[in-house]
Amino acid sequence: MHKKNSRTSGRARVLVLVDESNVGSSVRTVGRGLDWIKLREFLVGSNTGRELLEMVVYAGLPPAMPIWQEERDKKNKFMQWLRSNGFMVVTKDGSPAEEGRYKANVDVMMAIDALELSVEMQPDVVILVTGDTDFAYLAIKLRRRGIRVEVASVSQNLGNILRSAANEVIDLAPLFRTFEMIQPPAPAPARPIPPRQNQQQHQRRRRPRFSPAKTRTA
Repeated sequence: MHKKNSRTSGRARVLVLVDESNVGSSVRTVGRGLDWIKLREFLVGSNTGRELLEMVVYAGLPPAMPIWQEERDKKNKFMQWLRSNGFMVVTKDGSPAEEGRYKANVDVMMAIDALELSVEMQPDVVILVTGDTDFAYLAIKLRRRGIRVEVASVSQNLGNILRSAANEVIDLAPLFRTFEMIQPPAPAPARPIPPRQNQQQHQRRRRPRFSPAKTRTA
């Protein structure tokens, strides 16, 4: 398959698509915070000899419900920071799940955009920043279009199917080790026991005392 050469500078034109939840969980497993600027420089910085077309971040938002509002506002503030620093951001509202969590799967959005943007922008390289094996078929579809596909992840979170579907794997582990350590959260203080309940527990712990039976004499 012949690839249309749209380059004028001789540098490879690169489109980066990021699964925010996947890469975020990967970096947290090593106790680090994700430095988005360093990640972009590592993948397509000036020293790589590549030209960045767009770096698109796909992120799920907490549900638009009162109990999630504080976390949602915090996530939206972070999304705005990404936009102000040159990232393209695509979000999806989550829905409540079990155990007080929420789910917001962005895989379909990311896959559709990858195909559409590859037609519109005509990149030479697409970098998928994820280890999710669901993107293996996407990698194959892009390669059929004559596009080089690279997957950026850490080994322990990269599925073998996705690994074999890509042209190359970029190991993010060395980069993650340069990020700042995350301070572990302080342990939650013990909840005080109400006085009445405390007294009841103390009484349950006390063993009853028995006096020895007196021998009655005739």
